[in-house]
Amino acid sequence: MTGLLPNARKMQVLQAPGPSPRSALDKLDHVIIITPASIPARLWKTLPDGSRLQQLSRRAASDQVLHSRLQNHAATGVSFGRLPKTESRGTLPAPFELLGFAGKLVADALRDSPRSLGILPAGLPDDVAEAVAHAFVLAAAAHSFQMPDYRSEGKKPSELTTLKLLGLPTRIELDRTLTEADAANLARWLTQMPPNKLSTASYRKILRNLAKAHGWKMEFLGEARLRKLGAGAFLAVSQGNATRDAGIVRLRYTPSQTPGKKNQPALALVGKGIIFDTGGTNLKPFKSMLDMHEDMGGSAIAVATLQALTEVGYPFPVDCWLAITENRLSAEAYKSRDIVTASNGTTIEVIHTDAEGRMALADALALAGREKPGLMIDFATLTGACYGALSPRYSGVFTNRQALNAVLIDAGIASGERVWPFPMDADFDTDLKSNVADIVQCSPSGEADHILASRFLARFVPKESPWIHVDLSAVNRKGGLAQMPSGVTGFGVRFTMNLLLDQADAMRAVIGNSAPVSSL
Repeated sequence: MTGLLPNARKMQVLQAPGPSPRSALDKLDHVIIITPASIPARLWKTLPDGSRLQQLSRRAASDQVLHSRLQNHAATGVSFGRLPKTESRGTLPAPFELLGFAGKLVADALRDSPRSLGILPAGLPDDVAEAVAHAFVLAAAAHSFQMPDYRSEGKKPSELTTLKLLGLPTRIELDRTLTEADAANLARWLTQMPPNKLSTASYRKILRNLAKAHGWKMEFLGEARLRKLGAGAFLAVSQGNATRDAGIVRLRYTPSQTPGKKNQPALALVGKGIIFDTGGTNLKPFKSMLDMHEDMGGSAIAVATLQALTEVGYPFPVDCWLAITENRLSAEAYKSRDIVTASNGTTIEVIHTDAEGRMALADALALAGREKPGLMIDFATLTGACYGALSPRYSGVFTNRQALNAVLIDAGIASGERVWPFPMDADFDTDLKSNVADIVQCSPSGEADHILASRFLARFVPKESPWIHVDLSAVNRKGGLAQMPSGVTGFGVRFTMNLLLDQADAMRAVIGNSAPVSSL
């Protein structure tokens, strides 16, 4: 893949509500059948190839995917799975478990290389069947998406072009689900691009194309402009680069009907865009450096979230700030004990050059904060400490409004992108005291670095702006995460969309009626 935008989704989603006749399966290459964990005897009789599936189930574990093939002219393949058992009395598993279940069955079905795939919930309550359908649409969009691939023969792309939802009582609204799926795939695509393909220059071209496609305004603050703005923290990182094309990109979305001040963003999304991180003067070892092209994952989530908000018609203006640079080793690279001054006037004593993400984000946050946004959210693959604390199953969240922590947990549970909040108590600042500057970049001990990094970033956020920091420990997971296949996950898009669109009342209760949250 060499284009400056990912391939558009090939998968078309069709719906055939109501009882599903057997003839509908004759037009499908493969069908996935989903039933309750406990299957009543009468249900087996209504399932396609039910008697054979019942025989197979007697010799299989309840969580095993069963396979069959219909005796029709299309020899339609069948993947069969029972919903995971729930700890509560309800039928519907938690969103994370449901999405993981959907991902497992879709991956199994796609091994049959179908061009057309049916999803048939059977014997489920209407609300459960609808939730299952949404989960399987998300899973199919993720597993059929073509990620960057530069092999000479090329990996054979998924042939899936049609996904058909069968047997639902009525048609369901899928626009937001598909919008979130496409946005997460954009984030995955950007994050997986090799560092010589996603350079600072080519990244800007991609962003320019996205801005043109979505009607965003785009502004690039290059090194010369950043020097005038006093952005010494970002420039300390970029000064070691071989080329002088690093900078901070500002993308601006303005809805046609804008409440309040039209030029004042209600929301600022900020992303760490370190397109390759060597560690700088404090050079990383080989294994730690191997996948550091993914260190721009925070910026990918920020711009993908902006795309999703734009496509659902988010009613508030949004700024998106992306701090894009490399962190290279050179004679000009910044060093331990350097003193630099950020754009808000804070002086910083450098301790470790591999803590570059917080340096680049410091100026991006400070510049975003000058616009007085109603809410600030930043995304960053920031610390190994957060990964060590949570594993890649969760991401860490930090906020300057403690009462938001419960809302953040709820958004993570509901979206299937689970997060966990960490403390932000002021006494952690004692570990960031410097004898020669306002603050040290990090603690030499490395203790609680994810918390100290967040306390460091808080210095660059206006106190009047509610702020959420997402440390993306779940940016990549071997074996997959929820509905996502193994590798880059796109974690953060659906979490943020749920937070902004579905947690409206809870968010307003914490940060007031001016909160940029909406129930669309």
